[in-house]
Amino acid sequence: MAVVTAAAAWRLLLLYLFAFDGDTAKKVLVPVAPGTEPVEAAAIADVLTRAGARVTVATVGESLVVDAAYGVKLVANRRVGDLDGERFDLIALPGGKLGSTNLRDCKALEKMVRKHAENGGLYGGIGAAPAMALAHWGMLKGLKATCHPSLMDKFTAEVIPVNSRVVVDTNVVTSQGTGTAIEFALALVDQLYGKEKMEEVAGPLYTRPRPGADYTVKEFNSMEWKCNGTPQVLVPVANGSEEMEALNLIDVLRRAGANVTVASVEDTPQIVTRHYKLNLIADMMLDEATKMQFDFIVMPGGKPGAEKFSDTKALVDLLKKHAESNTKLYGAICASPAYVLEPHGLLKGKKATAFPPMQHLLADRSM
Repeated sequence: MAVVTAAAAWRLLLLYLFAFDGDTAKKVLVPVAPGTEPVEAAAIADVLTRAGARVTVATVGESLVVDAAYGVKLVANRRVGDLDGERFDLIALPGGKLGSTNLRDCKALEKMVRKHAENGGLYGGIGAAPAMALAHWGMLKGLKATCHPSLMDKFTAEVIPVNSRVVVDTNVVTSQGTGTAIEFALALVDQLYGKEKMEEVAGPLYTRPRPGADYTVKEFNSMEWKCNGTPQVLVPVANGSEEMEALNLIDVLRRAGANVTVASVEDTPQIVTRHYKLNLIADMMLDEATKMQFDFIVMPGGKPGAEKFSDTKALVDLLKKHAESNTKLYGAICASPAYVLEPHGLLKGKKATAFPPMQHLLADRSM
């Protein structure tokens, strides 16, 4: 009897400890919908996860697979309709005109945000979401707010528009768009956890050193690159790829008019990314992509993903063919220059950079 009682006591203690630990973690909701800006959604989920929050990405539709903007397919982990009664410390809406319209029209989400605001909860939106969803619901009355510059005139009369990258007014945070997504997410971290945690999270992201500072771009051995017709771009992805880096590459290059193919080097087109563990569905498998012709191959970072790239012979062979051609581009960010390009001789005689803690792996460390 004593043994049973002791065992039961331990179970109760463990349940209490785990429940207490779970309750102390900040809970964040990122609702998504068809047309949501993928970079904005990923930045919120990624940065808040780095800060220690438990992030839920919930779709307003029935299918967990979400057709986000620019042909990106994301996989949510919950449905908004199933969250009735759950409480969050933060609700942050990503933008995208179509995505924001779909968020706006979700009555369950509107009800949730209203109740959250009535309880004094932190909420916000970026891009199109402040004007097309939050203001439409009357959630910005009497507050200073910003949104995508092209939509400032869509604010209702009760909103005080401010042309700033990020605006914080009481318990509401708003921001302008994809290019301000990391700043927006860091502002949310600041509001939830404080400046010290925000600075801790910001450090490894290598954001601009100060607002308004110029980006530093150094070009060596400049060449003029040309392609016939629409540029064909390959973005390989792997489990452990950095979601923000992959989605930024896909988003920006597709905005520029390139035909971007996202290819999985894994055994499945569904990829689990580095920090938030966001599920991203590739357009095809790499084996299929190797039968195509590309003008540019560019790899996202994330050490686990970069190591997988380096071990994928078909991808390395493609990169080497590009290097030998002298007419085709290839590139990489973060861990991939150090873990893919360098060990396979693809940086020989070239200047390059990488994630600063990994720059010692580059043969030429003069940068």
